Parts: sequence; structure tokens; C-alpha cells
Amino acid sequence: MELLFVDDHVAVVNKPSGLLVHRGWGNDDDVAMFRLRDALGAHVYPVHRLDRATSGALVFARTRDAAAILSQSFESRQVDKRYLALVRGAPAESGVIDHPIPKSEGGARVPAVTRFVLVARSSVDRCALVLASPESGRFHQVRRHLRHLGHPLIGDVNYGSGELNRRYRSLYDLRRLALHAQAIAFDHPITRARVAVTAPMPDDLGLALERLALPRAPESPAASTATQPGHLAGP
Repeated sequence: MELLFVDDHVAVVNKPSGLLVHRGWGNDDDVAMFRLRDALGAHVYPVHRLDRATSGALVFARTRDAAAILSQSFESRQVDKRYLALVRGAPAESGVIDHPIPKSEGGARVPAVTRFVLVARSSVDRCALVLASPESGRFHQVRRHLRHLGHPLIGDVNYGSGELNRRYRSLYDLRRLALHAQAIAFDHPITRARVAVTAPMPDDLGLALERLALPRAPESPAASTATQPGHLAGP
């Protein structure tokens, strides 16, 4: 697990697909929170979530005070989040998806908005890479909204097509959800300086994009600042 940014108050990691953020019902011993805690030698506080199947930039606080401030920033929509998503079909050049979805699993539907822009259409298969920016933080928001648009994510076992997923696994060796949290930007909880971090695309998605003649590292609006790179190993 790549360490993208760290100081005395905040840490941002590049979470791999398949890794939980913290312990779930299965009491997993290998989770992103434990890997970072062990690497830094101190407790850390998750302040936002990524689905287990989603890779990319994940923010932790290193103190209770920083956690409270960052959590409020996420809640008040002061955090800029950008996701790269491989979707079926040929979406428009850009658009806004305004469609209510549950805030949490099994919850009532609440307003939710996601903006998206087309990055590139594949010349190999009927799919495209889009950059999605959720304005709210609802349950599976990007995945649900892109399906609502008629362009489900490749590799999505909840909202996509099993037949399509098997086809992309066979032809392009894509064996995961094609969703990567590419960039995140937020105000530092103590200094209030803007922190912008970009998470490199992992090979388990990037190589499939290359086979589809799609860019694995399109230009991102967020440029990493004060980065201290490293890698956090599992047990």
C-alpha cells in the first residue's frame, strides 16, 4: 500500500482493490487502517471510505482533533474527489447526474449529485473512461449514478452485468471493479493550506486500460503536494 502524503496530522494512502478500509463483520486482520497504523507506529483515524473493490486515494487523520476537522470537511462537501471509471457504452462528453440514492446501505433515498467528463472512448471495445466527481458522499454513489445514466462500471458485481464482467475478464484480464479514486484535495486540518494528492493507477486496472487503448494516467486537476512516498506492506 503506497503512502502518498504524511505529516503529523494527516496521512493519505493509495489503497489497493480488495482491501477493506477497516475491520468489517469478518474481523479482517489485514485492513488499510492496520497497515498504516503499523507503518507509522501510532493509531490512525479513517475520515472517509472507499469500497473494498475500489482502489485509490484514502485519507486518514493522525489525531482526534484532525479527525474531527476533516470529518466536518467531508460532511460539508469541502473535499474535491475525482474517480476514474471504466464504463460500458459511449457516454456524453460531460454531464451532471442528479438522482437520489441511499446515504447508507438500506437507508432512505437522499439527494445526490455527480458530475462527470469523458476522458476517452476505447477504439478496441464498446467502453469509455470517465472522470467522475461526486458532490455528495452517498452509498456506492459513483457506481449507482453511472448505472442510472445507462453506463454501468465494468467489473461491478452489484450494479453491472455478470456476462459483461466475465467477457472483460477473459479478453482483457480485468478481474476487479474498474473504479479508481485518482485524486483528492482538501484543506489541511491545522494549517488550512490546500492539500492535493494524486494516486497512481495500479497495474490490475491500468494494464487492462492499456489493452483497451485507454490512458492509465490521464491528466488530473490535483497535483501532489508535500508528498513523502513509501510502501506499506501487508502481514
